[in-house]
Amino acid sequence: MPAPVVITDPDDPRVADFRDLTAGDRPEGTPRWGGPVIVEGVPAVERLLASPYRVRAVFGVPGRVAALDLPDDVVAYEADKWLVSEVIGFRLTRGVLASADRRPPADLDALLAGPDPAAPRRLAVLEALNDAENLGSIARSALALGIDGLLLDPRCADPFYRRSVRVSMGHILALPFAVLSDWPGDLGRLHDAGYTTVALTPAADAVDLTSIDAAVHPRTAVLLGAEGPGLTPEAQAAVRVRARIPMRPGVDSLGVAAAAAIAFATLR
Repeated sequence: MPAPVVITDPDDPRVADFRDLTAGDRPEGTPRWGGPVIVEGVPAVERLLASPYRVRAVFGVPGRVAALDLPDDVVAYEADKWLVSEVIGFRLTRGVLASADRRPPADLDALLAGPDPAAPRRLAVLEALNDAENLGSIARSALALGIDGLLLDPRCADPFYRRSVRVSMGHILALPFAVLSDWPGDLGRLHDAGYTTVALTPAADAVDLTSIDAAVHPRTAVLLGAEGPGLTPEAQAAVRVRARIPMRPGVDSLGVAAAAAIAFATLR
C-alpha cells in the first residue's frame, strides 16, 4: 500500500472526518443518522474493509496503521499519539480509526424475504432503543447468534453512532437493517412475510421463552424495548407472542443487551 501521509497540524482539513468526536460523529447541521461512519481499532477497521461500506480515510498512530492491509485506493494518515488525541478530542487507546460513507437502510420487503425466501430467518426488532452502547452490544450478539438483520423503529438511536460501532466491534457493519417508519403498524408486514413476532417482557402472563419451538416457527422476529420502560403496550399488542425469560424469584428483569443475547440463542 502507499505510505501513509504524515499529519503535523491538528487543523489539517484532510482529517476533518475525525475532528472532535466527543461532540458526536456528524458535523453541525448534518441530519440525524447523517455524517460518516467512524470505526475504531484494528479488528473493527479490518471488518469495515471486508464490508460493503466505502472507506473514506484511515487515521492513526504509525504502528497501528501499518498493521492494516489497506487497498491502494484507501488513503491513510498517521500522526503521533498526542496529535491524534488532539484531533479527535480524547485519548485513543485502539490506535487507529477509519471513516466510511453510510449506506441507506435496506428495502424492508427484500430484507424480510432474504436471499432464500424458503429459508428460516431470525430478525431483531428494536423499539426506542436510545442507548448507543446497548444497540452495539445487541448487534454483536445478533451476528454471533444467527440474527439475519435489524429492524429499527423511528425513535431508535443511530445504529452507526461511533459508540455503537465500537461496542459491536465493527460487527454491526455486517448486519442489514431497515427502518419501520409506520410503528407499530409495519409489524403487520412481518406477519404477512411469515414471521412470528415475539415481544420480550417480564410480565407474569407472558409465555416461557423456552416453550417457543423454533421448528414450528422457522421465521421469528424478537422485539426488544429500551432499558427501563421496555416495550410499549402498543407494540406488545401488535405481536403474535409475548414471552419472558425464566428467572430466579426476586429478579424481575435483565439488561436489554443480556436479554437479547439469551433470546437470540434460545430461538436459534
